[in-house]
Amino acid sequence: MKIVTLLAALLASTSLAFPQQIKNPVSTVVKDILARQHKNLVAAVEEMPGDKFSFRPTPLQEPFGHLVLHITEANYLFCSKAGDVAAPKTEELQDTDSKEKLVAALKASFDFCETSLAKADDSKLGDTIEGFGGKQQPRAWAWIAAVANWSDHYGATAMYLRLNGLLPPTAQPKK
Repeated sequence: MKIVTLLAALLASTSLAFPQQIKNPVSTVVKDILARQHKNLVAAVEEMPGDKFSFRPTPLQEPFGHLVLHITEANYLFCSKAGDVAAPKTEELQDTDSKEKLVAALKASFDFCETSLAKADDSKLGDTIEGFGGKQQPRAWAWIAAVANWSDHYGATAMYLRLNGLLPPTAQPKK
């Protein structure tokens, strides 16, 4: 019985309070994760000094600026497919662009995600879309891939920050 009590307490402490049933569980959870990852990823990128955007942990790893560019491009790809909206035409960026320019582009890509997913729900999760390499995927793939992408890239930004003696946003002391 202690396990059940512990599990109930754990579930009650999560950021989402779900009723017995929720109409759009996948899109609701992804939107909640998006809000948190938007905040954390932008804060992580802002934490890195501009002169460190060319930093790469090893010669085979991408520079930090390229990671930011990759996150930005992935946001447009996954959120357009998940939300069933066209990605906007954006200025072509380089991983050598200034910190200010890359941060602004990252913020715009997250704003696009917020907007494109705002009205989306679970009703189209089974629709067929084109994934990587032209492979046909259910639209749910884009929703799940977006979350996996944000998590993976937050971990990468945290590593880059720590290798430069900086703490990622989620490890910083509460203010």
